Amino acid sequence: MLSLLSPSDILSSVASRARDRRLHENMTQEALAQRSGVSLGSIKRFERTGEISLASLVHVAFALRAEDDFKELFPPLRFETLDEVMAAPRKRVRARKRS
Repeated sequence: MLSLLSPSDILSSVASRARDRRLHENMTQEALAQRSGVSLGSIKRFERTGEISLASLVHVAFALRAEDDFKELFPPLRFETLDEVMAAPRKRVRARKRS
């Protein structure tokens, strides 16, 4: 599927939705920082620019009770035909080095 959104659009949208959730929870940035363990500066930068580390984003999501939303990020591939299953790249299994 072709997306008309740019990476910066997505960053901005995620930050805006997180901010909306925080405000809905009647929580200040300071309270979110304390509850999530993410620095206040990182929370402010995230809401302003959308930039945050993945680990910090997960902590923020837990603090806002939105951790289940990550299940939708990379959903499992769905196949409709046997041909699609056969054409899919196989998962490589790395062999362990024997000592």
